[in-house]
Amino acid sequence: MPISYKQFFRYGVFGLAVAAIVAFGISPFTGGIVQQWSRSDVEARSKLVFNAIGPLLSRDVEDQAWGHLADLFKRVALDKKILAVGFCDPAGSLIAPTPEMPTTFSCEKSAKLEGESFTSITSGGRRILVAAFPVQSSRGRSYLVILTDLSFAAARSSQVLSYFLAALASVVLVLTVGTIIFAVLMMRGWMDALRRAVDEVRRGAQGEPLELSGGSIDREIHKLLRSADQVPLTSQIEWTSKSLQEVLHGVLPGAEVLVVSNREPYIHNAMEAGRVVQRPASGLVSALEPIMRACGGTWIAHGSGSADREAVDENDRIRVSEVAPAYTLRRIWISEEEQDGYYYGFANEGLWPLCHIVFVRPTFRLTDWQMYRQINQRFADAVVAEAHTEDPVVLVQDYHFALAPRMIRERLPKATIITFWHIPWPNAETFGICPWRAEIIEGMLGSTIVGFHTQFHCNNFIEGVDRFVESRIDREVQTVSLGGHETRVRAYPISIEWPPSELEKLPPPAHCRSDVVAQFGLAEGTRLIVGVERFDYTKGILDRMRAVDALLSRNLAWRDRLVFVQVAAPTRSKLSSYSKLQAEAEELAAEINGSYPGRQPVIHLIARHYEPAEVFRLFRAANACVVSSLHDGMNLVAKEFVSSREDNAGVLILSSFTGASRELSEALIVNPYDTEEMASAIELALTMPIQEQAERMKLMRQQVKEHNVYRWAGAMLVDAARSRTRERVLGLAAKARLSPKPI
Repeated sequence: MPISYKQFFRYGVFGLAVAAIVAFGISPFTGGIVQQWSRSDVEARSKLVFNAIGPLLSRDVEDQAWGHLADLFKRVALDKKILAVGFCDPAGSLIAPTPEMPTTFSCEKSAKLEGESFTSITSGGRRILVAAFPVQSSRGRSYLVILTDLSFAAARSSQVLSYFLAALASVVLVLTVGTIIFAVLMMRGWMDALRRAVDEVRRGAQGEPLELSGGSIDREIHKLLRSADQVPLTSQIEWTSKSLQEVLHGVLPGAEVLVVSNREPYIHNAMEAGRVVQRPASGLVSALEPIMRACGGTWIAHGSGSADREAVDENDRIRVSEVAPAYTLRRIWISEEEQDGYYYGFANEGLWPLCHIVFVRPTFRLTDWQMYRQINQRFADAVVAEAHTEDPVVLVQDYHFALAPRMIRERLPKATIITFWHIPWPNAETFGICPWRAEIIEGMLGSTIVGFHTQFHCNNFIEGVDRFVESRIDREVQTVSLGGHETRVRAYPISIEWPPSELEKLPPPAHCRSDVVAQFGLAEGTRLIVGVERFDYTKGILDRMRAVDALLSRNLAWRDRLVFVQVAAPTRSKLSSYSKLQAEAEELAAEINGSYPGRQPVIHLIARHYEPAEVFRLFRAANACVVSSLHDGMNLVAKEFVSSREDNAGVLILSSFTGASRELSEALIVNPYDTEEMASAIELALTMPIQEQAERMKLMRQQVKEHNVYRWAGAMLVDAARSRTRERVLGLAAKARLSPKPI
């Protein structure tokens, strides 16, 4: 790429011309900055003078020793930059001014504020800064005034500008010549390096090399970054387990995937008949299993089963499932003491009530926090130990591991870390209750992507970052930059498997109805309402029972025609708030049933775990399902009820404080704190015509079908692939710039 002398001369003249334009363009700003510096210097000197003579001034003013005051002012005025000094009494009269005090000076105009003030006046063609400082005495508020001639600032500005222009011209001349020479020598090697970098990334991302035909480096970089975004659109895919696997292979070819969760996908328990493998009823497990089966990665989880230790090898690993091994389960052991601090303590007595606005006071103990941090580090260390590459894809699940992303990032800086927060994120004011709020947010910002159920929770998280962490936030694209690392904040509404595999084993809804009627000894024609939850104070179990009672109290016709079956599995019984809730629920159910003697129980409260098949049988038998969460991230029970009703019958009564209410708008949306509104919604559900039920249910079923759990996982992986490819492109392009081959 030879450059002629004529071109060299043209570039040089062009560079100097640009320098001249820039210099004259910024010269007014330069002068203004210098004058502002000069004024600030004068204000600071005036404050120093006032602080130095303050004690003497107060004494003379109190004693009205004006002669002493005049001598003091004359000594102060010996400073070359100080023009004059005087004293304004409470009446606004000027006392003991030095000889250079301008005749036009007025105390009433310059000394009138309660605090110190700095104003500019003009006298004899000179700009003068008047500094006025209040002095309190028994006579009232007086002012010391110090006047400084600012003409020196203009001279200083002109001198600085001259030096600046000369220096700028020299620097531009040297840089112009040097840049042209450097560009001539290095451009060819630079372009070659970039082409190799681009080819490498393109082969890794799509499997086809990119042919470069020349042109600017920036154009090629932007071209490749645009191609990095050309991954499947989640809205154009029919999401199934198979399509999720295909997308995973397409957008993340050869990627190593690791999952971090508290709950494990397979549990080994010791039974009388021997060791039994159980799969927990978990939406999280259902969502992540297809990913792990597709990539054959490693799932890191707490080994909680009674026979888990006997099932693993010497490295605490086991291939699962045992029938058709597809990936590795790495178990982490947690002692009972650690479980009390990490899980029951900080996670469920601290973060859980903090994030759910249900008026249960969070409890924060230093020992729990220390245990939580210790367990997070243990899981992060396990991720590093299990990773076989420097850039794995790590899926961190839920509020148990807020600190783990940053811990992993420190050891694996090139990892793609997706953290999904399965519960709500509170507003910044509420989150400020937590003593370790900054550490939690900084831990999560170690992620490449932080996901929540709703955009509302994303907004709350961004506000919390803005309030508690010094970072750079781009609200337009919802990214946070901290310590040179960028984190994207995105909404990924979680869902369920479609269709649920349990439905394949169940009879039609009419048969399920007969089974449930027989199970509970219900009369024919009884209207059945159901609720399925854990015994958790966030679920509004007491509120829905009170609503049933309110309906029966105001409409006697329902007393022999309505039954409410509430299934509630005991959970976290070590915590008093949970055991207390169960006792209150059992007491309330007995009280309501006792109010209607001589008839079948109104409320059947079943305090045990229901297997998925039992839950779906109950859903298919019900006339209505009540989900009255006081605050919830998503709530999959609502979606499970909808998925179970292929007969398009039944009505969903859904709390407005769930993430699901933003997707299932055809449900009867209620405020669970309003008992009468809930009672009216139950009555409306039980009297709704079957045609209207079908119209509502069809729309909700279509929503759940299209936005199923595979789409949830796929959307996160597609976004991760975009981030991953962009980071590789930018990294390799930077490497090409820094390491060009010479001609």
